[in-house]
Amino acid sequence: MKERIIILFGGRSAEHEVSVQSAKSVISNLDEREFVPLPVGITKSGRWVAGLDPREVLARGDKAVLEPPTEEASSIATILAQGDVVFPVLHGPFGEDGKMQGLLEIMDIPYVGSGVASSALGMDKIFQKIIYRQMGLPVVEFLWTSAFSYEKKPTDFLLRVKEQLGFPCFVKPANMGSSVGINKALDEESLRQCVSIALRYDRKVLVEKLAKGREIECSVMGNDEPCASLPGEIVPNDDYYSYTAKYESPSTLYIPAALTPQQVVEVQTLALKAYEALDCAGLARVDFFLTAQGQIYVNELNTMPGFTAISMYPKMWEASGVSYAALISKLIRLAQAKYAEKRRISVSHRESL
Repeated sequence: MKERIIILFGGRSAEHEVSVQSAKSVISNLDEREFVPLPVGITKSGRWVAGLDPREVLARGDKAVLEPPTEEASSIATILAQGDVVFPVLHGPFGEDGKMQGLLEIMDIPYVGSGVASSALGMDKIFQKIIYRQMGLPVVEFLWTSAFSYEKKPTDFLLRVKEQLGFPCFVKPANMGSSVGINKALDEESLRQCVSIALRYDRKVLVEKLAKGREIECSVMGNDEPCASLPGEIVPNDDYYSYTAKYESPSTLYIPAALTPQQVVEVQTLALKAYEALDCAGLARVDFFLTAQGQIYVNELNTMPGFTAISMYPKMWEASGVSYAALISKLIRLAQAKYAEKRRISVSHRESL
């Protein structure tokens, strides 16, 4: 009997449309011999829409999930009870940051990807970098502030950035993906504007020192014994890898990246260390900067990377010998293995040797 895979997509995030594209690719590549796709859309207001025909989802393009009439809305518990495994192809807040993972844990349903803590840390660029720095992984210099602290003393923070990081520098919302809200600050005035933009998307802002170099990425897959793919390289068609460069006017991708054997090993090793530092499961994509001097910096880890037709995560696995369809199947099996391991853990107190 075929297993029923609930594919969650859309969501309450600025990455809603990217999630729709990812879901289309997952549905298209799901092995029909083993699985039945059950698409479930989440609107921008947070309402769940079940009973979607996979063919209609594929035909709709990247449009947002439509709001259902009130009488057609189903309870979340009823919707989730229809599937055997959930594939939350959700990017950004309310999907990739631990909130959805917490719901699925409470509902006791197997799901693809990392757990609550790992997802939350993977979403928060600030906490992530603090952990990496603590673990001895190379990261670029950075500063951060909260909206509350910044609004009290904006000049103090702007001065710290100017003195400690210099210009140009990059300003990012702490909890957002797909380069949404990221801008390059060239001077103090543009820094002020960039911080203001970033605060539209989150209550915390990360500012990073410019790391001139190549943008290298590496896919990771697995639970307790993860493995890393061949690295890839992105050459943005813009000044940097912005949202436009990612999705509206695609950049040039080189897979595998033109690296020395030693650099390939170093990237893969750092990718696995970053993955294990956050205790990830299932999958993640790790992004790096490679400077002209040969220094490799860990930029960030994404616990639910894009699965669109142009996304790096599946493409790097294809270059490593794992087809898109096989990749989806492997991720579902890893979700089931993670679920079985959690079921092994006792929930009853019993003192014994």
